[in-house]
Amino acid sequence: MRKTWIVLLVALLCVSLVFVGCNKSQEEPAAGGQEEVKPVKLKMSVTTADSSTWTIGAKKFAELVKERSDGKIEITVYPNEQLSGGNQPKGIEMLQAGATDLTLHSNIIYSVIDPKYGVISLPWLLTTEEQVDEKLINGAAGEKFKEMLREKGVECLAYGENGFRQITNSKKEIKSPADMSGLKIRIPGIQMYTDLYKALGADPTVMNFAEVFTALQQNTIDGQENPTDVIYSSKLYEVQDYISLWNYSYDALILGINKELFDGFDADTQKLLSDAAEEAMDFQRDLNREKVGDQVKFFEEQGMTVTTLTDDEIAAFQKQVEPVYEQYGPIIGEDVIDLFR
Repeated sequence: MRKTWIVLLVALLCVSLVFVGCNKSQEEPAAGGQEEVKPVKLKMSVTTADSSTWTIGAKKFAELVKERSDGKIEITVYPNEQLSGGNQPKGIEMLQAGATDLTLHSNIIYSVIDPKYGVISLPWLLTTEEQVDEKLINGAAGEKFKEMLREKGVECLAYGENGFRQITNSKKEIKSPADMSGLKIRIPGIQMYTDLYKALGADPTVMNFAEVFTALQQNTIDGQENPTDVIYSSKLYEVQDYISLWNYSYDALILGINKELFDGFDADTQKLLSDAAEEAMDFQRDLNREKVGDQVKFFEEQGMTVTTLTDDEIAAFQKQVEPVYEQYGPIIGEDVIDLFR
């Protein structure tokens, strides 16, 4: 009798194991199958409009990253400083805090946080595209600037280009420092520009870029200064009559990522992001440079008076702003400035 019970128990156990095995085979994925991996979704803030080379370059970067990561990293680009409500310094603060993952901001806006970041834009320090490429894009000056950014929690993946800044106004042609007297000119919130324009006899006014078109339209301010692509993409030519081409200050773009986020990626992903950024910003700089001539021609067609300053005329402005170098040399560091010379 006892043997009979043992045989029955063994039989029941075998049946149970078979049943469990069948259920397990139905629940588990087939051999070689992979669980679906959700993509890493990142937010990228850009200051300017959809039509600007900034946003075009940022979207190029997002496309390259998605393609090369096989869709594992998706970057959504937000133009017009949407994420910070039009406040560019706040946009950088959000990047530092990790509230935004990536941004494309001018080095000028970084100098609001610390004046040493204004070194790139000192008056007539960088004067040609060849000098920019040699010193900033491919040189020791650019590497030093990246080190400086890491101190603020930002990893610079690559440099884009806003370009050489020009000046527009609705009052008169500007060809000499005397022409600047009393003009109310909107500038970004960088102290170096405030001191520079005061040295030229103008009345500098700090204002968020999102407010500039309306302020010009309502004659709250007389003029503003920006590279031609910003003037074009923001349609400032509709509310300005004069533009002087003087290349007085170079404006680099920082394709920055939150450093803590970047450091958390493995080496392969870091390289993927860096390589995609370099390619996208090479594309953006080339596009920006190609467009300058056509944009200037377009301004003329829209009725703007376009004035290209001569070397002698520029020399008069350079002499007028010598005190800016005397003031900011100790703040930025002469050794840093020399890297850009």
